[in-house]
Amino acid sequence: MTTIIKNGTLINEGKQINADILIVNGKIAKIANQIISDAAVQEIDASGLLILPGCIDDQVHFREPGLTHKGNIYSESRAAVAGGITSFMEMPNTVPNALTQALLEDKYQIAAQNAIANYSFFMGASNDNIEEVLLTDTSKICGVKVFMGSSTGNMLVDKESVLEGLFSRVGALIATHCEDEHTVMSNLAAFQARYGNDIPVSAHPLIRNEEACYLSSSKAVALAKKYRARLHVLHISTAKETALFDNALPLEQKLITAEACIHHLWFSDADYQTKGNYIKWNPAVKTSADRDGIWEALLDNRIDVIATDHAPHTIEEKSNPYLNAPSGGPLVQHALLAMLDKVRAGKISIERVVEKMAHAPATLFRIKERGYLREGFYADIVLVKPEPGQLVSQKNLLYKCGWSPFEGHHFSHQIHSTYVNGNCVYASGQVLENGLGERLLFEPR
Repeated sequence: MTTIIKNGTLINEGKQINADILIVNGKIAKIANQIISDAAVQEIDASGLLILPGCIDDQVHFREPGLTHKGNIYSESRAAVAGGITSFMEMPNTVPNALTQALLEDKYQIAAQNAIANYSFFMGASNDNIEEVLLTDTSKICGVKVFMGSSTGNMLVDKESVLEGLFSRVGALIATHCEDEHTVMSNLAAFQARYGNDIPVSAHPLIRNEEACYLSSSKAVALAKKYRARLHVLHISTAKETALFDNALPLEQKLITAEACIHHLWFSDADYQTKGNYIKWNPAVKTSADRDGIWEALLDNRIDVIATDHAPHTIEEKSNPYLNAPSGGPLVQHALLAMLDKVRAGKISIERVVEKMAHAPATLFRIKERGYLREGFYADIVLVKPEPGQLVSQKNLLYKCGWSPFEGHHFSHQIHSTYVNGNCVYASGQVLENGLGERLLFEPR
């Protein structure tokens, strides 16, 4: 289908311009002030709408295979496109863990039949699969995930020799979850001695504390510098960690990069009182001072991208006492809207939101022909209406788990429609299954 999106305001590469977009065979064929169409072309009137490149989420857990009672690639990618996320990169701590090339390819086959958004999957590292990791094709896979702290699925890599081997031998981007396991376990033992099994959820940021995060992140950065490895540190949760990163080089030249997640930019430890286990993530949501420090680093480009760490669990699982309630929560349907609230509040410009959620992930991971509104690029596009939509409630959630930490919130913007590879996959509050996403491909490093 040939489509023209007319009369909208494009937010792209630091600028706002009024322009039309011509889409032919899934790609952007032309961007111009006025594009004249013939009768065979479908026209979309975007008057009053903002036109953004589709968001690229570099950290999600869509739970398939093996944990599909929480979510699956079909359900969570539907929620993603409803939130303006047109591409995702999914983590390996599914069941079985994606620790072999064959198991990783199984996930790609599932996505090829079910993903409404474009997709890529991280290869998983363990204490004993380095030879399998070395088989990773960096043109077809986004990177290698290393859990330097245990989390859901417990793929902890804690042998020093293995970490040295990964950072010295792996040519792919290494993405790390950084929490020092010894520190976390010591803190947990202290709280168990005090509270037994009745530890309050407010203790979560004290158990998985600043020291645990900094010890592990600083180790990862030191290893990356020692071996000149390509390192991306996921979900920074403390102000102290931001000092590990710099903004001396443009993003495309950086070897060491970092990510901030929506929950660490939005919530603080004060919110445990009302949200409880629904904001229990690893690493933990910490103090308002930590949140302020993450914002500062995001705005001065020490932190490079914004992601979600979307990680759904059922309401029943989250209703358990703290020790038995899993960490993680659903975010993809509301991540862009959450950041647009911050635009409305004057915290960040909409141009910077687009940079951090679309341009920067594409540049950092070297994704081919996505992340920008450019002629010749894939037509992954989001149209945003700059006025409030529905109040967030369980009735309008698309997550399989059926809940959101944003329930009861009224966002300042709404997603009007979403295009993936030129196909309209979301409009008028409905997911339209007009096509499937495609596998992301990457430029050589």
